[in-house]
Amino acid sequence: MCELLGMSANVPTDICFSFSGFLHRGGGTGPHRDGWGIAFYEAGGYRDFRDPHPSVDSPIARLIRDYPIKSHVVISHIRQANVGQVKLANTHPFTREMWGRPWCYAHNGQLSQAWQDLPLSFYQPVGTTDSEHAFCWLMGELRQAFPEPPQDYASLWCHLHRLCEQLRGLGVFNLLLADGEHLYTYCSTKLAHITRRAPFGQASLSDAELNVNFAEHTTPNDVVSVIATEPLTDNEDWVRMEPGELLVWRDGEIQGRFKT
Repeated sequence: MCELLGMSANVPTDICFSFSGFLHRGGGTGPHRDGWGIAFYEAGGYRDFRDPHPSVDSPIARLIRDYPIKSHVVISHIRQANVGQVKLANTHPFTREMWGRPWCYAHNGQLSQAWQDLPLSFYQPVGTTDSEHAFCWLMGELRQAFPEPPQDYASLWCHLHRLCEQLRGLGVFNLLLADGEHLYTYCSTKLAHITRRAPFGQASLSDAELNVNFAEHTTPNDVVSVIATEPLTDNEDWVRMEPGELLVWRDGEIQGRFKT
């Protein structure tokens, strides 16, 4: 299956260190050779990079690794194709607009054939994956329930959790979703997270020979949380999410937690 990587931070932060290890899983230390992508929210704007080729060999991936794009929210994905051809249209993350914001989505897992029966309303897929179809259904359901941004975000988060539970009922559904302010992470089988804050220490990647002392690159007020399918470092304590758990992140902190 695919793998996911996300970040939420309270200050503009680059993800070069984590991405350096993650990209090796795309055809190097892992079998995920069928494309990769990454999306950044920056100062009210959005940009993404997608490539249907293995990240371990991708010049674009090396650019991202070496170019410190600073962002509050990041979503990345490396693909091992199950449904849909290996091509750009089927490469995550996917994006749709709602409430004048770009919503970004990446999925790890595989759904049963019943995904084709999920009714679509406002949004239609461009590619042929179960992942994008599920995204279009999910966004359509949210938009029908909340035509305008809700005054009470907890109601949105509860509804999102119910929708994720419904998709989980169709198979494996691990999710990263972002609206530019919040990062949503939903676990069906595998997701782990770590929050780094003062006092910062050293970290060592599991998939590449790279170490960093975060104390040299941060301030005492920085809070940075990283979420991944599997822990990216071998000398830190990652927390594994529970099946059926939805976490809502903002500025590196958990704002909401919903469980089955």
